[in-house]
Order: sequence, then C-alpha cells, then structure tokens
Amino acid sequence: MMKIFFLLIFMIPLCFKKNMFWMVQMFLFFMMFLLMNLTISIMNYCNLSYMMGWDMISYGLVLLSIWICSLMILASGSLFNYNFYVNFFLLNILFLLMMLYLTFSTLNLFMFYLFFEGSLIPTLILIVGWGYQPERIQAGMYLLFYTLFVSLPLLLGIFYVFNEKNCMMIYFMKFYDFNLYILYFSMIMAFLVKMPMYFVHLWLPKAHVEAPVSGSMILAGIMLKLGGYGLLRVLIFMQSISFKLNFMWIIISLVGGFYISLKCLCQIDMKSLIAYSSVAHMGMVIGGIMTMNYWGYLGSYVLMIGHGLCSSGMFCLANINYERLHSRSLMLNKGMMNFMPSMSLWWFLLLSSTMAAPPSLNLMGEISLINSLVSWSWITMIMLMLISFFSASYSLYLYSYTQHGKFNMGLYSFYGGVSREYLLLMLHWIPLNVLILKIDYFMIWF
Repeated sequence: MMKIFFLLIFMIPLCFKKNMFWMVQMFLFFMMFLLMNLTISIMNYCNLSYMMGWDMISYGLVLLSIWICSLMILASGSLFNYNFYVNFFLLNILFLLMMLYLTFSTLNLFMFYLFFEGSLIPTLILIVGWGYQPERIQAGMYLLFYTLFVSLPLLLGIFYVFNEKNCMMIYFMKFYDFNLYILYFSMIMAFLVKMPMYFVHLWLPKAHVEAPVSGSMILAGIMLKLGGYGLLRVLIFMQSISFKLNFMWIIISLVGGFYISLKCLCQIDMKSLIAYSSVAHMGMVIGGIMTMNYWGYLGSYVLMIGHGLCSSGMFCLANINYERLHSRSLMLNKGMMNFMPSMSLWWFLLLSSTMAAPPSLNLMGEISLINSLVSWSWITMIMLMLISFFSASYSLYLYSYTQHGKFNMGLYSFYGGVSREYLLLMLHWIPLNVLILKIDYFMIWF
C-alpha cells in the first residue's frame, strides 16, 4: 500500500526539473502496471496496513484514478508545447492523485472525509489556473460552495458515529445499524451532490465547460465516482432507515435522468452535452445503489468504471476539435469527417460505448442496474426505457452533427490527428471494451 504512495511522493522532485513532462507520465504508467500485478482478494480486504486496505471496489477505483491521471498528462500536450506553467501542472496532478489514492485506500471514516474534501483543492486550481474562459472563477466558486455546503453535515455525522461507537473503521461499520433521520441525511447529501444527483447538479456543467481538458477528464473520470464510492460505504451502516427513505432518491434520479437526457438534445456546446450526459448516467448509478440489492451494488460499480473511461474519452475528443477550431459550438464543428476521417471512427467507437452498445462495460453495468431497479419496482421500467432511448438519441445527435453536414467555409486548413491523440483515445477505449472479458472479477464478490 505505502510503496505506491511513496513512489508518488518521490515523483514530486521530477516536477521541478525541465523537460520531465513525459517522464512523469511514463512513471504513472509504470505505477499502473505495478498495481495491476498485485494479487487482490475478491472476497475481503487485503494489502492491509495501519489505516489502509483495499477491497475490490477500492482497487478498481485506484486503478482508474492512476490510469486517468496518466492520460490527463497525455491529453495536455498543448500545455507542453506552449510551456504554460507545465511544472506546476504536473505537481498539481500528482497532489490530486495522492488525494484520490488515499481516499479510496483509507479504512478510517474521518481520513476518508479529509482526503475526499482535499481532492477538491487541486481540481479547483486546475479549473481556475488552466481554464479557457473568464467565467472559470464563477465555475470554481460554484464547485467549491456546492460541495463544501453539504460536507460540514457529513463531518458532524462522522463525529457522531465515533462518539456513539468509538470506532471509525469502515470495515467494522457493517456490524452497526443507525436508525436516525438527521444522521441519514447528513451522511448521504455530501455524496449525492458529488455524484451529482439531479437538482444539485448545476455545478457540474459549469465546471466542465470552463475546465481545461485535464480538468474535465478528472471531473468526469474520478470526481463523480467519489460520491458513488462514499454511498457504497456509508449505506452499509444505515440499512434499516435506507429501506424507508431510499425511494425518494430513486424517483428523483430516474425522473431527473430522463429530463437531463432531453436537456442534452438542446445543447449546442459539445462539452456541455457530454457533461449533462454524465448526470443522466450517474442518475442510474444512484438508483442502483439505493435499491440496496446485490445487482444494484455490482452494476453501479461496473457503470462507474465504464463511465469514467468513456466520458473521459469523450472530453478528449471534444478537446481535439477545440484545439483546431477554437470553438466547441456544434454550429461550427460540422462535417469533421471531411477533415479528420480517422478521428470519425473514434467518435463512433466512444459514442457507441456511451449508449451502452456491446461489448462495453457500460452495457454490463446498465443491464445490472436495470435488473436491480425493475426487481425493486416494475414502474421504474417506464423511466428506464426513456433514459435508454434518449441516451442513444443524444449520442447519435452529437455524432451526426459533428461528423456529417456541410463544414464551415471559414475554417482554415489544419492538420489531422497526431499519433499522441490516437494513442490517447485508444487507451480510453481498449480497457472499456476489453475488461468485459474479465467481467467475473467485477460481478462475483460475495
């Protein structure tokens, strides 16, 4: 456990040397393969140290964090070309990765809270420091206040739990059952805002649209998963009250997911459309977790991993267009098939994964979530049908609008994709579609 953390710490001096941009990225890839070779017990916690340990959920999310962080550096090649505060950028990413690594690895509820909130600061610096538009300050404030407003009750809830039981170890929490309304709301709300649930999702599109590509990747890839991870951990020790109250969140998430899918069809900003689609996907994840059954638990985990890779890849594609046209408007990003025919294939592959086409992880996750929600109540079928249908429709809308049609005559000539960009997209798509071969690791734990 600590060896990986120390590897991260010892990478910090590299950030202060010149021309170490790709070196840091290679180290992150190396770290990823070190982790992939660890033996993980599927059934219980393993690799235990004093305060840290992994089970299957933590392990998958730590792997996803390191993978996305290394791809963030790969996607930010333009920063390296312009030499725009590159060293500080690398330092920021390493701090963010440390926070995420510790959040997913820690077994102590309070330390989990500390790192959960700590990961907000590097993200904020990314948005405000490397964002494109002047509104990025407002987006940063939105992100900060939405998240901090609900995280104080979470802290108080954690202190109450410690005061009652003199224990903060997440593993031992499964032996308790707190039946308190205020505790339930204070523990749950911070994670629902982070997910984000419909009604408290307004910070997400703002943050995404203003963030640089690396900020969007980390927000979509990992930050939304922190909320899901927190819910999976916290609902364990509030089961009896969850059975009474969870129907509210399921209804809000499913109706909100449908409404947001319609909202996607109204967007003219590519990034905004992809950001709203994340809210629709996370609505299904919240629904699955809140049913409190086996299918929902596993399906939400699989969809979180799948969505992390898929959504991150979509933001990379939007950024590749933005770097050439200097606009994210669908009105200008037309007829791209004429300019970058090979890139058109990657648009198709990633968008097909977004709409849960086989053999992507999203398909497996959505099948499990549909199973869990329909077994909870058959009425959810109506909303699930609508969400699935409109998910496909906004994906096709985005694809056909960007790739087909008459391209804008005001475009200058520009180069097609470079090998760095194709590698970046391939490294998003391959795990997303090859992990389906190892789906037994995701789906059979208990």
